[in-house]
Amino acid sequence: MLEQLVLFLVSFLSNVLSAFSGGGAGLVQLPALILLGLPFALALATHKVASVALGLGATLRHLREDSLQRRFIILLLLTGLPGVILGASLVLQLPELLARLSLGMLTLGLGIYSIFKPDLGQQYEVKHRDTAGYLWGGAVLFPMGILNGSLTSGSGLFVTLWLIHWFGLDYRRAVAHTLVLVGLFWNGSGALVLGLIGEVYWQWLPVLLLGSILGGYAGAHLSITRGNRLIKRTFELVTILLGMKLIHSAWGLYFME
Repeated sequence: MLEQLVLFLVSFLSNVLSAFSGGGAGLVQLPALILLGLPFALALATHKVASVALGLGATLRHLREDSLQRRFIILLLLTGLPGVILGASLVLQLPELLARLSLGMLTLGLGIYSIFKPDLGQQYEVKHRDTAGYLWGGAVLFPMGILNGSLTSGSGLFVTLWLIHWFGLDYRRAVAHTLVLVGLFWNGSGALVLGLIGEVYWQWLPVLLLGSILGGYAGAHLSITRGNRLIKRTFELVTILLGMKLIHSAWGLYFME
């Protein structure tokens, strides 16, 4: 019972944070599963399956607000899903040390970039909504899908910032699209592939799913009711902490080798 309670609290809190900031559930949940005894590949597949419920919980809340735009839904599905499937197929073949270090530095850079752009994502504006703009935007979303399928920690944060930077969405709208499209559809595709080629620790999934769906709904509610400034600050905190954690873990792997 104690183990189940710990799993629920970890899942709930990490998904509240992720749903509020636009990504980063793996900052807490994935390391926790590893610390509780699961090897990396098994923890990754289990976390990926559980994270689908984050998208479901967030979808239930955001659909009430009508904040999703059809063109972005189509774009994220068409360009991201092939990358997710490719990334999930390659995940067990990647050199883990290099992958963690690169992702950590990129994630840390997201937070620093946002800090030095005080007006970023505070106002909604229309940018790059022509055919060329969508093509370039989709070309960047494809490798983000690969990241999502292969290295689950923090990939939604990249999508959130890209929607803000390239298309002019504010933080609230960008987080809504990330949670629904990345959380539900990208993670769902990655979970399916990892479930087929790897193993999932099914004994822990019920409590993880419960924590994810409740945390996703609660975090989505906070992102809707709070202002863009607080969401931006939370996004910066999550990206910096996640980036530092990934770099530290890569450093540890280097000395282990």
